[in-house]
Amino acid sequence: MKAQRVYIDTSVLGGCFDPEFAQWSNALLADFRASLLKPVISEIVAAEIADAPTAIRDLFRDLMALNPEMIATTPEALALADAYQEHGILTPKFYADGIHMALATIAEVDLLVSWNFKHIVRYDKIRLFTAVNLERGYKPLAVYSPREVASDEEDNH
Repeated sequence: MKAQRVYIDTSVLGGCFDPEFAQWSNALLADFRASLLKPVISEIVAAEIADAPTAIRDLFRDLMALNPEMIATTPEALALADAYQEHGILTPKFYADGIHMALATIAEVDLLVSWNFKHIVRYDKIRLFTAVNLERGYKPLAVYSPREVASDEEDNH
């Protein structure tokens, strides 16, 4: 079976070092290392990581060694992120969150994974993003937290 393509945002990497999220973020990265899932990242993630603490930058370097699919920011993605703004889904302050959604949508990944419960992994926001995506001729995007996606060790026993 072909590994599902999973777009991750920066929160997933930071989650590896947060007691509340570490179990699931690290399990997701283990799934990438085991080739159960294919990581997809963007230039936005790479830029956000540049100012992150050393441990997160090191983890990102490890992720890059897995040869993830890298998505470039395109005019098409920016136009879709602008449409999210025009529909009032996100405020300008959180424009980058819209770019993550737009990049994952245009790349037609199997799912986007994030710990951002305020702007991305949130039922009302997902519905609004989906409406704009459909209006613009794109497919709906599946959005989950790492806890819903990562393999659970108990699942393997």
